[in-house]
Amino acid sequence: MKVHRGSWKSIGIIHSPHGHAAGVPIQPFKGRRVRGTVEVDPKFAPALKDLDGFERIWLLYWFHRSRRPNALVKPYMDTTERGLFATRAPSRYNNVGMSPVRLLGVKGNILEVEDMDILDGTPLLDIKPYIQAFDSYPGVRQGWVDGINVDSSEGIADDRFSKD
Repeated sequence: MKVHRGSWKSIGIIHSPHGHAAGVPIQPFKGRRVRGTVEVDPKFAPALKDLDGFERIWLLYWFHRSRRPNALVKPYMDTTERGLFATRAPSRYNNVGMSPVRLLGVKGNILEVEDMDILDGTPLLDIKPYIQAFDSYPGVRQGWVDGINVDSSEGIADDRFSKD
């Protein structure tokens, strides 16, 4: 199979209080009220027009501090080895991450956000609006995650996937 290998270009930098992988909330819902900013390259500031009408936005970013992936991993909140693609482990074959953060405001090329589960200095790849009718499917099967109580887990990362 021939796979096209394009190039990624950062459109900005994500700033958060999380300097190290250990201690980062493992998903945005575990990082409630943790604030940060997204500094978009000024040349892309016109593309932010109308974004402030959305309460949530998807940030797509590069896991720049993840170690090389393994096909099998022990995900956070579980002790069983799982297939990488059945997890949200940050060590990925293409190192792309995504988080639906709350948008608090847009000031020029700076987005003020909260519910942060992203390391400080993470390269931003793209921004998309969160649209409930498109992005939410209540009641769907969730594989092995259906067998755990995600609300009761601590929800804080260790350094198992970090190259730091």
